[in-house]
Amino acid sequence: DKGLEVDLLCETDAPETVDYVIYAPSGPVSDFTPFTNLKAVLSLWAGVEKIEGNASIKVPLCRMVDEGLSEGMREWVTGHVLRHHLGMDAHILGQNGDWRNDVAPPLAKNRTVGFLGLGTLGLACADAVSRLGFQVKGWSRDLKIVDGIETFAGADGLREILSVSDIVVLLLPDTAETQNVLNHESLNLLPDGAFIINPGRGTLIDDDALLAALDSGKIAHATLDVFRVEPLPETHPFWAHPKVTVTPHIASETRPDTASQTIAENMRRGEAGEPFLHVVDRAAGY
Repeated sequence: DKGLEVDLLCETDAPETVDYVIYAPSGPVSDFTPFTNLKAVLSLWAGVEKIEGNASIKVPLCRMVDEGLSEGMREWVTGHVLRHHLGMDAHILGQNGDWRNDVAPPLAKNRTVGFLGLGTLGLACADAVSRLGFQVKGWSRDLKIVDGIETFAGADGLREILSVSDIVVLLLPDTAETQNVLNHESLNLLPDGAFIINPGRGTLIDDDALLAALDSGKIAHATLDVFRVEPLPETHPFWAHPKVTVTPHIASETRPDTASQTIAENMRRGEAGEPFLHVVDRAAGY
């Protein structure tokens, strides 16, 4: 589609002939030094925390940003926001013969959903949830102006958004600044009975602090798709906790039909001498 003539290799004895490396952390390459004529490293993942610190990469590193990732994450997040908003678990998991229709959820316009992280995925999800009628607020390291969404930044902004968020969605990158963004102190800022949805990074939450908040009733439920250790060990208390839903890092997958278009476009740009898309800021970590 891009008019490129390409030799695709899964391995090579002549790394000096390689122009681009299409990379995933599960792949065989960790030392990029032999690729002496490399033009760019093109990641298949949205997250680059496993590679951005690799000192052997001397060329642009581009993260995966594509339509399929955004669509998949948008569908997963809106599904779980609606699940918790409507209290679906009480009926799906409570088929015990009791006719329980005495509690109606608030309307979406009376429920606040806070998004921590307003990158490509965060913005896509926040926009979708806003279109469903929820009050949507967003937080990022640097203030962003987004139509229809009240935005916050910095430590004061984080405290402000947490204090009003009935549902919190975590879509931040994994950096030194974002690790344990939800801890004992910040969890206590949330309204009583808040819900947490984390499809971002496992390091964003202090596990022990979350378990304590769930046990105390401060947090009503946590739906977690990402963890500090994956697969999540069978002995981890999240598995058996009645207020935790574990999903196995499935919120959004790299889909070949759309990801290949992003890869091909960046290769076309490299060959045309144009700027690459989605280049990682190595100092910022994303």
